[in-house]
Amino acid sequence: MPKQRKVGNLLALAVLSALTQRPMHPYEIATALRSWGKEQDMEIKWGSFYTVIRNMDRHGLIAAVESVRAGRRPERTVYRITEAGRAELVDWARELVSTPEPEHPRFRAGLSVLAVLHPDEAVTLLRQRLDRLEDAIRAARAALEEHLRQIPRLFLVESEYDLAVREAEATWVRGLLAEFTAGTYPGLDQWRAFHETGEMPPELTDLAEGGSTTQ
Repeated sequence: MPKQRKVGNLLALAVLSALTQRPMHPYEIATALRSWGKEQDMEIKWGSFYTVIRNMDRHGLIAAVESVRAGRRPERTVYRITEAGRAELVDWARELVSTPEPEHPRFRAGLSVLAVLHPDEAVTLLRQRLDRLEDAIRAARAALEEHLRQIPRLFLVESEYDLAVREAEATWVRGLLAEFTAGTYPGLDQWRAFHETGEMPPELTDLAEGGSTTQ
């Protein structure tokens, strides 16, 4: 089970990782995170950025080193990571790597209500998705190969994971489409009949009234 952390926003994890490089003020941290593409690795809500910084300071994960001023710009506080912050960063990384957690992709949400679409429309939409997935896979593979010429693989492992997930999804969608188009998907006739007659088959009515058997 994930533990309750003093600052649980994943943005804090990104800030700690940035400060392992060197002390920085918040604007430098945000610039570094954007340049590294951290928004692709985790959901970052920039509106809470300074709140996260203050909370980390309050809990001793980072500490102010000095305040600097450049020209007429406002004074900026430079922060460093503390020993407690390093321990938190390592412990958090261990948890994220070792412990699976439920995730809720938008595609799963769409699949959960797939029955509201006519089977023929579902096939059309899934083919569109597969086309887009294949385009994205080709682009991601080319980008990864290019980056591997310049960047150690260790720092691209998350891109490898993303590519593998997309490839797995594409494989699954192809299989689902094959069942739909071959007419071998269980319950396909009842699904089609519901959309063409407007009448719910008795077995589906019983299932809807009784709730999901997986709950």
